[in-house]
Amino acid sequence: MQVEMKGIAKRYGKKMVLRDISLSASGGQCIGILGANGCGKSTLLSVLAGVQRADGGAFFCDGVDLLRSPRHRMALVGYVPQGTPLVEELSARDNLLLWYDRETLKQELDGGVLAMLGIGNFARVTVSKMSGGMKKRLAIGCVMANRPPILLLDEPTAALDLACKQSIAEYLRRYRQAGGLLLLTTHDTMELELCDAWYIIRDGVLVPFSYDGDVSKLVANL
Repeated sequence: MQVEMKGIAKRYGKKMVLRDISLSASGGQCIGILGANGCGKSTLLSVLAGVQRADGGAFFCDGVDLLRSPRHRMALVGYVPQGTPLVEELSARDNLLLWYDRETLKQELDGGVLAMLGIGNFARVTVSKMSGGMKKRLAIGCVMANRPPILLLDEPTAALDLACKQSIAEYLRRYRQAGGLLLLTTHDTMELELCDAWYIIRDGVLVPFSYDGDVSKLVANL
């Protein structure tokens, strides 16, 4: 699987937030999108997911422009925003039933994606009573219903405890090893270590960055 962003642009009024976002990647990679607050990281992922409309550019997967083909985009792209778009009044299981048929849900809870995320441990818990880590794992579980080969994650483990960070990181490693492509925005050192390529959004453009574990060097380049 080959993915390419070409000249993606997005403006809010007169302000050009993304002006020329270009990047090539392939299945099995994890790409970290870095940058200062307000630089456009979340905007980029929402554009790629089709939540916001781009003002220019293209997002190709194996030659198909996903920005202009909603059907292909919905089949190929999973998106987990910073907030968790779950139905608060429903249990984890009932939220999942909005995405999975009953037989598939049982299989995934017994030994599939949802089992890896540990969702079976809180399947009967109402979302309004869940911790942030439970909600995040459930949100990832929901978007994986169609097994999308491209996963967009906006700060997936922000404000979570260490055990939950490790649980999500382990699942993302397995996803990548199975050939999935991860694009994640992050400020978290654990997430940075998941990546094999890093880019900083600066003045609306993606700039390659070589992260060697030196956080002070990273901060100086944001």
